[in-house]
Amino acid sequence: MAVYKIFPSKDTTLYSLYPTKNTGLDSILEIYNRTSYTDPLYISAAEVARSLVAFDSTEIADVIESKISSSQWQSNLRIFNANSKGIANNSKLFIYPLAQDWANGTGKSNYVPITENGASWRWIDYVSGSKWTTSSFGAYITASFQTTNPGGGSWYTGSSTGLKYEITQSFDIRSTKDINSNVTDIVKSWYSGSISNYGVILKWSSSIEYNQSSSVEPDMSLFSVDTHTIYPPQLEFRWNDYLFNTGSSTITFVTSSQIVATFPNNKGFFDPNSIEKFRLDVRPQYPNRTFQTSSFYVQNYLLPTASYYAVKDLYTNEFIIDFDTTYTKISADDQGNYFIIYMNGLEPERYYKFLIKTSINGETLVLDDNYYFKVING
Repeated sequence: MAVYKIFPSKDTTLYSLYPTKNTGLDSILEIYNRTSYTDPLYISAAEVARSLVAFDSTEIADVIESKISSSQWQSNLRIFNANSKGIANNSKLFIYPLAQDWANGTGKSNYVPITENGASWRWIDYVSGSKWTTSSFGAYITASFQTTNPGGGSWYTGSSTGLKYEITQSFDIRSTKDINSNVTDIVKSWYSGSISNYGVILKWSSSIEYNQSSSVEPDMSLFSVDTHTIYPPQLEFRWNDYLFNTGSSTITFVTSSQIVATFPNNKGFFDPNSIEKFRLDVRPQYPNRTFQTSSFYVQNYLLPTASYYAVKDLYTNEFIIDFDTTYTKISADDQGNYFIIYMNGLEPERYYKFLIKTSINGETLVLDDNYYFKVING
């Protein structure tokens, strides 16, 4: 029922065609295999780009130790599509934990001359003179490159503990091109110290990379942490903190599918660092006529236990937090229904809205009744 997001401490793209080029401050990350270029140095091979993304270990530890209240949690890497093309059915993307640390650098894709400080295809840090390992790998560590152009990262493919370090996501012609992959085992290993946290590398499968066929040219452009949009990469933590304990309260479940739901403590404006407990007041829209000493309209009811919330961006109409039967389940106490939102995962200076999903008497309802709010700076 809780969702918390952290954002990259650094990211960049490695280009085989430009072995010393750094793009650590570019607004776009790229992952591709291209055959249509004319550089004579590498004319015998396709051009390959891979992306690196890293998250701060202190932030990861803080989420796990201070915020997650359940042993049942999941962590997903989410990176959003800017412009993708050439992606055929069953194009498989791989995500691995990196085996070497690297420097972000200060380059951008369009800088002339190119910036060489920071990570590139050949270097983990050009300034210090440190290169990617290309031989004599440690246990479970590998790399992939052409012998005439060594580099491109080094990464773990497995572990002695059986945790999953090879994460895949398949795309086809019509599927969404956003990356949304479960990397929980990788994050747990970073947190436990089983492997050092150097971030992850994203690359196409070995059957795609260096393929010189013009029919195999997946080209994915993704928003980086330096984007000026609302789509920076994120490591999203979800955990189940659902509670249902009404104590000795006499509050009852609503039985009519015609209901009115309001948020009595929605102030409308919220700080991006706040943690908010939103309460729901629920009542039948048309209560039965019976004699009673208090108003029908002040009595609160409970939604069915299988009720969920979602958050949408008001302008784009995209789900920021989608309905989830495990992680966005609505809780209840002796005052009524509630759920908790961590505002840090919402871009400031934007409007959002809540949606509520439930099922009453076999009828699925999605309540979308102008439940608006804004996250503000300061």
